Amino acid sequence: MSTKDDVTFSKVALMKTNSGKIILKQVLLQEKGYKQYSKYKAYSEKEFPEFTKRFLLSLHEQIISDQNPGSTMKKFVEEIGSPELALEEPKIQSVKSRLSKPEVLADRVQRILNSNFVKMTFPVLNALFDGASEYYKENLPKDIKNSLIDGHIIAIDLSEPMDRILDNDEDKEFLEDYKLMNPYILEIARQKISVGGDAVVKAFEDGFKDARIGQYIDYRLKTKPESVSDENMIGCYKKYRAVMGTAGRNMALNMNPLNEIFHLGMAKAAECAGCGNEMEDAIKNGAIKIPSWPLYYAIVTKDIELAFELTLRKGEIYLEEAKIALNMIPPDLEIKPFLEFLFLTVSHYNQYWFNEMKRRDLFPYFQKNLSLSVRGP
Repeated sequence: MSTKDDVTFSKVALMKTNSGKIILKQVLLQEKGYKQYSKYKAYSEKEFPEFTKRFLLSLHEQIISDQNPGSTMKKFVEEIGSPELALEEPKIQSVKSRLSKPEVLADRVQRILNSNFVKMTFPVLNALFDGASEYYKENLPKDIKNSLIDGHIIAIDLSEPMDRILDNDEDKEFLEDYKLMNPYILEIARQKISVGGDAVVKAFEDGFKDARIGQYIDYRLKTKPESVSDENMIGCYKKYRAVMGTAGRNMALNMNPLNEIFHLGMAKAAECAGCGNEMEDAIKNGAIKIPSWPLYYAIVTKDIELAFELTLRKGEIYLEEAKIALNMIPPDLEIKPFLEFLFLTVSHYNQYWFNEMKRRDLFPYFQKNLSLSVRGP
């Protein structure tokens, strides 16, 4: 239960959803799933600052040592296929000079790490890695574990500056800095993930390619929101499936059978959380996200309240698929209760934000402004 704020998982909030009440019961009875999750939450709170330091030092070294940042930018933009991510050549040196100051770069890194997906994922990857290591009797050194987890968290975090650049609705004064940072963030992720060997690297590159496809569909729909459909929303969600599913796969060093089980569980749980994130963003930003499941259902039904109800149900469907992974887990895998508890937290997250929308009576507001959402930027 690690998010940007404590409100979502406060005792008061947990009392407001069915899943939250089950969580509280587990806490009260000190059941195994809660105890495992509590252990990794505490571990992550201790380790996350160290991860941040490692990330910051690596990023600073990459930036100050690059003798040809223009070429680095060009190569990155060509690979990603999004010219919108490019920093104009005349600005590159001045932005590089600014980010060469450790305190400035530290501020930017803290901003992009302040992400629900990052905060919620860090303890999960640690649990998956430990569970797989114990299952396969692999006693890997801590620096290998740190590199693999760091690399995947950094790759997940890359979506933050990229989304902010493409959406142009957050941190506007820092977007040029994010543009320069992006290529180096990707390079650091690749370097760290490479310690896992060829199979792990291949899984990451395949997943990253799929994530780019999802990102492209997402961006295309932003410019033409009225064209949103069930099919292209599934394509758009590929970005969630790819980055989280790949991270799960590689916590098992891409070895059977846990690679497939972790991939399924994490990919579908991420899609479920994506639905909740769309509801949370709608409340906090005062606008329906483009593209999103609420927007798609609203366009089709013309009924905002029904659209958000269907989004909640869509999240439940994703979560039911994630739970299939629980039935595939070998009996001697110790972290199954952890995963069961994790899925409870994702269910609560979605229910909580849907309930908040009802409590704040926001459906009439969004109904009134539906035509603005469909027109988009």
